Amino acid sequence: MLPIHQQFINQAMERIRQDSRLTGLLVGGSVIRGTVDAYSDLDLIVVYDIAFKEEIMEQRIRIANSFGSLLSAFTGEHVGEPRLVICLYGPQPLHVDLKFISSSELAVRVENPLVLWDRDNSLRSIINETSPSYPTPTPQWMEDRFWVWVHYGATKLGRGELFEFIDLLSYIRSVVLGPLILMNIGHIPSGVRRLEQYAAHEMEELKETLPLHNASSCYHALKVSIEIYRRLRQDTEGLIRKEEAEQAAIAYLDSVYESVCK
Repeated sequence: MLPIHQQFINQAMERIRQDSRLTGLLVGGSVIRGTVDAYSDLDLIVVYDIAFKEEIMEQRIRIANSFGSLLSAFTGEHVGEPRLVICLYGPQPLHVDLKFISSSELAVRVENPLVLWDRDNSLRSIINETSPSYPTPTPQWMEDRFWVWVHYGATKLGRGELFEFIDLLSYIRSVVLGPLILMNIGHIPSGVRRLEQYAAHEMEELKETLPLHNASSCYHALKVSIEIYRRLRQDTEGLIRKEEAEQAAIAYLDSVYESVCK
């Protein structure tokens, strides 16, 4: 851990010790994976006594403010996680994600965090007696959606909504191509995180999925995305391929491109 991270943790821990409603502090993310660098944020879990749940949830930004010089903060409803407070602290900018949970909620988690402080020594027992589960998209989930997204992209191409098309390609990389590449090399399928580090052999082809703002470049980028997807899904056991959807979507994409480029 770098000094800026350790200093913040020390400050937060001191405040938590002084608040009898709070029962523990844990850390996850890059700290437990040993990948902390100068650009890493902090993923902290603040555990509270369930008797104070309503009070804590109402005051979670106020509590976050007590941990340091809080420059800005907002709650995580946009990612489906209202327990989360996303914070930027200063004066040296530091991104900190604070998740406020009760001890019983610790049993459902995506990783095994490190216990930094535990008021009643119960949190380690919960971690030892339960197992984490990372939400992994299945190949069938991807196949069921991929060709619908290809058709959607073709309609945006035909209408000239290229920014929307470019956003779609980014989404496909994040929820399909990136996760498949990472899973195939034994990493957690966390979107496109650290792809440059873990999958350097895929970079040249993936770069071709980044289009310029013109119809030809967008069309090429989606066609390359299709070829990457086809290759990555090739040996997936038990996959039910949506062959009719695949053929229809690709034919439509090609026809739209031909009409646009006439």
